[in-house]
Amino acid sequence: KEGYPLYVLRMDGFDAGGMRNAWDIVRAKHPGAVAVMFGSDHEGTPLLMAAASDEAVAEGFNAGDVIKQISAHVKGGGGGKPTMAQAGGKDVGGLDAALQAAKDMLL
Repeated sequence: KEGYPLYVLRMDGFDAGGMRNAWDIVRAKHPGAVAVMFGSDHEGTPLLMAAASDEAVAEGFNAGDVIKQISAHVKGGGGGKPTMAQAGGKDVGGLDAALQAAKDMLL
């Protein structure tokens, strides 16, 4: 989206806690509007996480909606709030497609 940074990254090896820590680091470096979309192959299980600052949500980002729309790529499901949502799945081979779908949706 115009107006704020959006990071879409594949970070294999990260668990859900690691992705939340990475989000905390991004948020600390970007006061104001910022959003992330992370994907990880964690020991053969695909994990997805979307997160956004309150300012990015005010501009239209909704992490829960993003996760719902892309989690099918990893044969999984998940959800959450507009500021943070997560999903797990069964098909780690779909991670790149899920992240690409997020890019297509958000950029």
